[in-house]
Amino acid sequence: MKSVFGFDAFRPGQEEIVSAILDGRDILAIMPTGAGKSLCYQLPAVCGDGLTVVVSPLIALMENQVAQLRALGAPVGVIHSGRDREASIADWRAAASGETRLLYMSPERLMTPRMLSALGGVDLRRIVVDEAHCVSQWGHDFRPDYMALTQLGDHFPRIQIAAFTATADARTREEIVSRLLGPGGQVFVHDLDRPNIDIAIEQKASSKDRLAELMDEHRGEQGIIYALSRKNTEEIAADLETRGHKVAAYHAGLDPETRNDRLNAFLTEPDLTIVATVAFGMGIDKPDIRFVFHHDIPASIEGYYQEIGRAGRDGAPARAVMLYSGGDVGRRIRMISRNDGDDAASRAEMRRLDELTTLCEQSACRRQTLLAHFGQQAEPCGNCDNCRTPPKRVDASADARLVIDAIFASGSMFGAVHIIDILRGADTQKIRKSGHEALPVYAAGAHRPADQWRHLIRQMTADKLLIAEPSYGGLQPGEAARTLMSGDNDYAMRAPPAPRKTRRARKSAPAAAVGDQALLAALKQHRMALARERGAPAFVIFSDRTLIDMAARRPSTRDEFGEVFGVGAAKTEAFSEQFIAIIRDHAD
Repeated sequence: MKSVFGFDAFRPGQEEIVSAILDGRDILAIMPTGAGKSLCYQLPAVCGDGLTVVVSPLIALMENQVAQLRALGAPVGVIHSGRDREASIADWRAAASGETRLLYMSPERLMTPRMLSALGGVDLRRIVVDEAHCVSQWGHDFRPDYMALTQLGDHFPRIQIAAFTATADARTREEIVSRLLGPGGQVFVHDLDRPNIDIAIEQKASSKDRLAELMDEHRGEQGIIYALSRKNTEEIAADLETRGHKVAAYHAGLDPETRNDRLNAFLTEPDLTIVATVAFGMGIDKPDIRFVFHHDIPASIEGYYQEIGRAGRDGAPARAVMLYSGGDVGRRIRMISRNDGDDAASRAEMRRLDELTTLCEQSACRRQTLLAHFGQQAEPCGNCDNCRTPPKRVDASADARLVIDAIFASGSMFGAVHIIDILRGADTQKIRKSGHEALPVYAAGAHRPADQWRHLIRQMTADKLLIAEPSYGGLQPGEAARTLMSGDNDYAMRAPPAPRKTRRARKSAPAAAVGDQALLAALKQHRMALARERGAPAFVIFSDRTLIDMAARRPSTRDEFGEVFGVGAAKTEAFSEQFIAIIRDHAD
């Protein structure tokens, strides 16, 4: 370890894994990004006898590791589809002769009949499966090529298998063990916490301006900005460059020479920030990355954890900020729906997206939720946005009941967009075709803009009042929704972010919107009491829009009461005296 790798001591958790591999045991190791998992299989290969084959999913990842090992003088080769035939043949001959002890291979090259047969004639000691979550259909980055690796035990029944990943929840771990390891396989789960990383998730607003602000706070430092598409990386990099920041875009659409130049610049220049798609950073051992910003949400908690883990590997304070919006979620859903994979894979992707949305919308400690996803318990961290400034929660019981009633009334089969259209009284082809303009709840939520309803529905989904059907995204009420509808519980949601200031002139808000909030609260309280007496949703009595107009008008007679928005003769007859009395008492 000292002579080849230059290390005086193991990092926490490494020694027991190396010892297990040297003892010949099949193992699965779950280690966080930056914990040194590569050394755990490279060291036994370099100091032992025979050949170790390392399977890796990304050419760039293999090339980075091979270049690092060759720089150390380690005997290593690589075979993948991106290399020319002569170079691959030379590396194979070195491995077959015993000159090379480490041979990196892509899964599609390893699992050809010719290669499997050739490996049977050499001194093969072990096969290492890196990024082993790719073998699991439930993992966040399933690769069909990796599924063929489940046959390794049939081809090499006496060969040791060592699997490594930085990101695998309990279900993914179980599948990796059952598919790859023998019955005596041992699982190592490293402490996944990275307490030096400050974690924050913000509602996205003027995202380029916000990225520029964040970059100003870290001027002269180095970081990574992740974006969803190649186009986004180029646009963000160009915008930040015009604002005086040292940035470069990095994605698979660049020619190899440009990619290599930009990677080298990132590795050598102390203040260059890369704006990249998600693959950037894998296999790059750079300890002093001070921040990771997400312009768009990643695909899963596993992906998010892996990406922020590229910051602060030196243990010094680092920062992770994700900009999040419902529009991002919608784009991810559309990407999933366009995939050609089977229904089970699409449902798994939807489940992972739902888990990430919960992390974004929740009010609890971010780190607690993040670690709990991987089966690790933790106390509130004090180093995330929710711990520093606990989100304010506001009563949203009435509106939440409106949402649930709209879902029930429409058959519990439509997504958030259609439910919001019903609540806001939209005139769409889908509503007319379904006959939903005749529902009692139609237009009952016209008093709120669509973005507020979207925020509420995301919150209700995060708090498990609503469940998104995995295959098509239809909303269904959860168990907690039934107790809310029965009137046994109220619901307080995370307060929506303050609206952005805009230069456009605004019309004056109606008096009800800025009127007496205490009166409005009293009217809502009485409405809820009446609704509970009748066992009906609150909007059956009056919509919020009606109560807002009532609070603004303050009717004092039956005739005036009948002029309130949404109040007809029957409701005037049934409720005018009660609500007028509340208004009079409030005035007194």
